[in-house]
Formats: sequence, structure tokens, C-alpha cells
Amino acid sequence: MVPVMVRMKAVVAALVLATATVGCNNDRRGTERWATTENTNVKIDWDKVNEAYKQANGPEDLERRINEIYEGDEVISIAVKDNDAKVQVVTGFFDKNGDGAVDEAEKIFTIQREITGDGSGQYQTQGYGPYYGYHSPMMSLVSGMLLGSMISSAFSPRYVPVYTQPYTTSSARRGALHSERSSYRAQNPSRFQGKASSTGRSYGNPGRGSRPSGRPSGGGRFGLRRQRTVRPERIA
Repeated sequence: MVPVMVRMKAVVAALVLATATVGCNNDRRGTERWATTENTNVKIDWDKVNEAYKQANGPEDLERRINEIYEGDEVISIAVKDNDAKVQVVTGFFDKNGDGAVDEAEKIFTIQREITGDGSGQYQTQGYGPYYGYHSPMMSLVSGMLLGSMISSAFSPRYVPVYTQPYTTSSARRGALHSERSSYRAQNPSRFQGKASSTGRSYGNPGRGSRPSGRPSGGGRFGLRRQRTVRPERIA
């Protein structure tokens, strides 16, 4: 027979081990949850981003187009700077600290446009941070192309750089962009239906009355009929 003292020590040791295991599992789950929500990168359709720049009529129009393309929760801020009459640099960034300035760690992409001659130019897009590695070829621009005024105006002989003082998305503008994008997603449910964002939320609402597959659609009377239990008769 095992002595009582030995058995008590074994029970205490088992309880301590179980508590430590639960604590470790909770810590691991917390780490995994943080990694899932914070470090999951949302893909960007770079072809659409490049096209958005070509078609934009100004910084605010470009902001709207870029945020309609992006499928994550964050709002992408835009900075536009004319280095001179020929070179313009557009930077997309997550303004995490809300100061309206482009910090290196916040950069997502840059688009550099250069006027190379009479009625001709080129531009190139490069990714940063989680999108590091994307590097577009040098794409040509010609004054006869269908372009938005943000680019086409630069082909004018009398063009004067507008953004020598950089334009950046303000905090008020970020709020407006978030609202506009929410409306856009609600109006285009087929595009965002069931797509998870970086925080795990899905865009688009499932239709009312929908049920998980495999679940019966009816109530109890449409299921199997219950059989009444027959009580045994007592023999006199």
C-alpha cells in the first residue's frame, strides 16, 4: 500500500504541472493570435495601383482609388511631392502615428514619374516594408494616352509644379476615406464577400436565413417522427 504522504505529494505535483501547462498554452494562444492579426499581410493588386495613378485627377482622387483597391482594414495615406518640373514622387504609407509625415517604417510603395521629352515620360513603382520586393518595369507615358489630369498636365509647356510643398493625407481626410471605402465595399458585395481582412473580419454580409452547409433547413416536424414508447402491461 502506498503511504498517504506519498500519494498527497503526487497529487500536488500533478496539479502544479497542469496549471503550468494551461499557462503555457494561454501564452502560446495569445502569441499566435497577435501574429495572425498583426503580421498577416494583405495582398495589393499592383496593376490596379499603377492604373489608378495613370487615371487620377489629383491626390484626393488617387487616395480614393488606392483605398478602393486595398482590401485590408488600414487606410492608405498618400504623399505627393514635385521634386522639380519633371520629377514627381508619390508615396503610399500607413500613417500609424497620425502625424501626416512619411516615416521610413510606414512606407508601402513609391511611384516616381519623370517627364523625359516633349509629350513623353515614364514612371516606376516600388514596394516597401511588407511589400518589399515588388519593382515594376519602367512604364512609358505619352501625351496622347488616356490619362488623368495629375499626369497629363505635366506635359503642358507652361506646366508649373504644384506640389513643391508636399501634399499629405490629413487625419480628417483619413476618416472620410474610411467612410467612403466602407460605402464602396457595401455597394460591391460580390468583390468583398467572404474575404478576410488582416484582423480576420470578413467584408459583405451573408444573406438572411443562411445556414452552415449540412444543417437541416426545417424544424422538428420535418425530421424523423418520434416513436411512442409502449409501456409494458402488468399481468394480474
